[in-house]
Amino acid sequence: MSLTASSTPQGFSAFITNLGIRDSTDDFVFIKSSVPCVADGVFTQSLFAGPSVTISRENLKDSQLQGIVVISKNANVANGAIGIADAQEVLELVATETGIPAHNIVIASTGVIGRRYPIEKIRVGLLGLGKKLIAADFNAAARGIMTTDTVAKLATRQIGNAKLVGIAKGVGMIEPNMATLLTFFFTDAAISANSLRSIFRSTIDKTFNCLSVDTDTSTSDSAVILANGIAGEVSEADFANALQEVAEELVLKIARDAEGATKIIEVTVDSAINYTQAKKVAKAIVNSPLVKTAVYGADPNWGRVAMAIGKCENEQQINQERVVISFDNVKVYPNTLTNENLEQLRQIMSKDKVDIHVSLNIGESSATVWGCDLSEGYIEINGKYST
Repeated sequence: MSLTASSTPQGFSAFITNLGIRDSTDDFVFIKSSVPCVADGVFTQSLFAGPSVTISRENLKDSQLQGIVVISKNANVANGAIGIADAQEVLELVATETGIPAHNIVIASTGVIGRRYPIEKIRVGLLGLGKKLIAADFNAAARGIMTTDTVAKLATRQIGNAKLVGIAKGVGMIEPNMATLLTFFFTDAAISANSLRSIFRSTIDKTFNCLSVDTDTSTSDSAVILANGIAGEVSEADFANALQEVAEELVLKIARDAEGATKIIEVTVDSAINYTQAKKVAKAIVNSPLVKTAVYGADPNWGRVAMAIGKCENEQQINQERVVISFDNVKVYPNTLTNENLEQLRQIMSKDKVDIHVSLNIGESSATVWGCDLSEGYIEINGKYST
């Protein structure tokens, strides 16, 4: 989608350019608010988190920000003290150019692990940044944070007089764990820090944390939201609904663009003891390589879903005699499938989006997760990622 000036939140400016991080495409994005923002963020729980994550966590402790820096094509992870120093220098350079205190800016990086920033190129490229800021082009920002993505990912909603826009990148190394790839949200709505934190974290948990491409948690996952309040107060319920819609739209765009993917898989588990159990079972299904490859080949081998449920061996309340498994409107278990049923199932699994539904019939909670199939393309992309 394309974001117009009339649908862009007020008060945000940007500098987007190529610094020569890896190739000739845009690789540096800086988005600034004209006034300090109420903010929140969640980050990867990876034990190999990079300095972009550790520094940004610290800078968000007071729930205030005024700018976001994103460097793509280089994760700046596993570079030791020099990596930390490089990330801090980038923030200091931006602070000097813009007058924003470095502690009011977060930094995010994505790309190859274990390689240092080309810091000399960055120093030269950021000279005069403060005078190059223009009205924020979120379409360009969404393109500037891409790595192996094939399309930019952006979504927007109106909330009363305020506007909300979200951008995201990520098509591989995706198994969020209280974080997500890279995603950023900007709004001119006025909302308290406590309300923003509560709404944002609940939304991330039910959207991005319900997304999986390949079960690999990134070292750089970052999700951040800035609210500058310029448009005034809005209904918190309306804000929560809009944020949920934007986040879910971005999740589906990521799943559709996932490395080597040809289909989206949506798994809903209901009638569970609690949300945690429902999500665990749903994730076991969407993460199964055998389920993924069956979907890719439109193979009506529904038993792979039963296998994935069975892997959740700690969920002792689950009783296979109560479980019901369906693909779209076709119940496959418990059922005796005819050749006609199997052909119907094959047709369902040939669609661009394959819906799998499981009822555990032991409680009242449910969860929906999203993922994608697994094709030869994933191997092709990741077998040559660093070269």
